[in-house]
Amino acid sequence: MSSETLPSIGEMMAASVPMVRTLNLEFTETTAERAVVRMPDQSDFHNHVGGPHAGAMFTLAESASGAIVMTAFGDQLGRAVPLAVRAEIGYKKLAMGPVTATAELGRPVAEVVAELDAGGRPEFPVNIAITREDGAVTGEMSIVWTLRPNK
Repeated sequence: MSSETLPSIGEMMAASVPMVRTLNLEFTETTAERAVVRMPDQSDFHNHVGGPHAGAMFTLAESASGAIVMTAFGDQLGRAVPLAVRAEIGYKKLAMGPVTATAELGRPVAEVVAELDAGGRPEFPVNIAITREDGAVTGEMSIVWTLRPNK
């Protein structure tokens, strides 16, 4: 099968993660170092002030982190399961309209894989900025992931 016929990370996430479909998330960039995911403005997911609900923004950011993890470590799925270990989010400014989460991997892929190769259970951070269309940062999130070796 050629790479042209393989589904994108966004398509795979939409197929396997119901919340991605529910929130109509759009994966606009996915590399091993960075993932960008957009959530359109949807009144069904507004909070009491008319912007995206905090839970929807958390899910947006977590989905961006999952996209980068799958892109960076998808080739390791035969021997390890990626799991979120802990997350912290800070809401900085009022978010209105569509919002975008930009995730960046906090450790080099090769370093994480080397730790897995050595028999460890590596942990690595993914840092996410959530922005409005005007570029203002409305939230920041950090998620620590692990690759749990299969038994």
